[in-house]
Amino acid sequence: MVRAVLDGVTLAESEATRLVEGNHYFPPESVNPEHLTPTWIKSPCFWKGLASYYDIRHEAGSARSAAWTYHHPFPWIRKIRDHVAFWAPVEIVEGSSESPLPASPGGGENR
Repeated sequence: MVRAVLDGVTLAESEATRLVEGNHYFPPESVNPEHLTPTWIKSPCFWKGLASYYDIRHEAGSARSAAWTYHHPFPWIRKIRDHVAFWAPVEIVEGSSESPLPASPGGGENR
């Protein structure tokens, strides 16, 4: 499970994000749209296409242009079409929302 969190508020949560260049792209249905407001800002990426940005707003805070999407990505990266990615100050939390298991007695991780 991967979550996007800002000031303790979960903006998106999914087990099916697409990882591209170190960014988790959340499927559109996993994103809470009430916290995203489209902006006029766009930026070109030479291999993904034209990115569109969102401001994030909720009762505990806000972040300008902290989320983006590709509505019409190039054909070779269409797997991220309409998926939403986030950057600072949004925190990306990977793993279960449950408490982690304790380390095994040998010092290694549980897998």
